[in-house]
Amino acid sequence: MEHKNKGINTICTHVGELKDKEYQGAVSPLYMSTAYAFEDVDMKRYPRYFNTPNQKALSQKIAALEHAEDAMIFGSGMAAVSTALLAFLKAGDHVVLQNMLYGGTINLVTKQFENFGISYSFTEGLKPSDFEAKIKKNTRVIYIETPSNPLLTITDLAAVAAIAKKHKLVSMIDNTFASPVNQNPIDFGIDVVIHSATKYMGGHSDICAGAVASTRVHMERIFQLAINLGGNLSDYTVWLLERSIKTMGIRVKTQNENAMRLAEYLDKNQNIKQVYYPGLTSHPDHELAKSQMRGFGGMLSFELKESIDAAEFRKALGLIKSAMSLAGVESTVLSPTQTSHSLLSEEDRYKQGITDGLIRFSIGIEEPEDLIADIEQAMKHVISQQLTLNSQ
Repeated sequence: MEHKNKGINTICTHVGELKDKEYQGAVSPLYMSTAYAFEDVDMKRYPRYFNTPNQKALSQKIAALEHAEDAMIFGSGMAAVSTALLAFLKAGDHVVLQNMLYGGTINLVTKQFENFGISYSFTEGLKPSDFEAKIKKNTRVIYIETPSNPLLTITDLAAVAAIAKKHKLVSMIDNTFASPVNQNPIDFGIDVVIHSATKYMGGHSDICAGAVASTRVHMERIFQLAINLGGNLSDYTVWLLERSIKTMGIRVKTQNENAMRLAEYLDKNQNIKQVYYPGLTSHPDHELAKSQMRGFGGMLSFELKESIDAAEFRKALGLIKSAMSLAGVESTVLSPTQTSHSLLSEEDRYKQGITDGLIRFSIGIEEPEDLIADIEQAMKHVISQQLTLNSQ
C-alpha cells in the first residue's frame, strides 16, 4: 500500500499488512515456519535473518510510521539499542551520549563498552554546545533520548542532527517515550530511530520487542551485525505486535489527552513538590517540545512532598497499578530508583535529579476523573496514616 499522504491511523492499520490470498481474512495471516525453501525462490528466508513474511511486513509498517526507508524488529528494546550502537562503533571509537537516558542504556555503555575498547562521554547538559563540547577526533555516534526517561527533558532534534552532520557522525535517538504518533526524528535530520516496541507500539503490557528505523544503507549495516547477535523476534510475537500497532494512534491520542489533564491536576496539588511534563507551560523545555512534537506523550513524573511517603502512596493506589513497565492501556506508577535506574549508583541518580521520592507515571486510557479520584484517596490514606503515627 502506498502510504505517502496517508494519516497516522491509516498507516497503523494498513501499511505492511499481509494479504490472506487463500481465505481473504481481514487480518494478516501468521507464518510460523522456521524452515523455508532455498531453491528457486526470490528470498532465502530464515527467522534469524529478520526476513520471514511477518517480520518483513511489520518492518514496512514501522518504517512508514517513522518516515524511514527501512526498519527491523528485535527481541527487546535493549537488543535494538545495543545492535544499533555496536553496528557503528568498534574498538578505538568514541560515542557522545546525553546525560539523561534510560538506565539500561547507561548500564550497557558504562559496564560493557570498555570491554569492547569503545570510549564514551556523557554531556553536562542538553544544550547543543554541550554535545559539541564532548566530540573527539574518534567520535562516531551521538546518542540522545527525548523526551527522556524519567524526567521528561527535551533535546533539540534539529540542533543535534546538525552537529552530527557537521562532524560526519551518526545521530541516534531512543524515541520510545514519544512514539511515532507524537514525534518523527528523521524529519529533523536524525539518522537512526530506536524504540522499545514493548511500550507504545505494543501498548497492552504483553509483548517484549524492539525496533530500529533508518535509511537502507544504515539498516544494512545494522542487519549485518544483527544476524550474528541473533536478536530476532518470534513470528507469533511479530504478529501480535502488528495487531497492537493498529490501535497505536487512537491509544496514544487518548493517553496524550489524559496525561495533560493529570499533569495540570498534579501541578496544582499542594501535596506535590514538582511535576515533570513537557506539556505544561512551566516546563523549561515546553516551547522546544511544541516545535518538534505533535503531542506531549502519555508519560510524566512527579515528586511528592518530603512529608508524604512515596512507597506508601504507591501501595495505597487502587486503580493505578505499580508495575515495572510503561505505555500500556492501563495506568501504572513506579519508582525509577528501584526499577529503570536501579543499576545506577545513588550518586549518579541524584546527579540526574532522580530522587527516592520521584514517581514515574504512565497514563493509560481510563477516564481521567477516575485516575484523579484514585490519587486523591491514596493521598488521603497516606496523610491520615502519617498523622496517626505522629500522634502516638
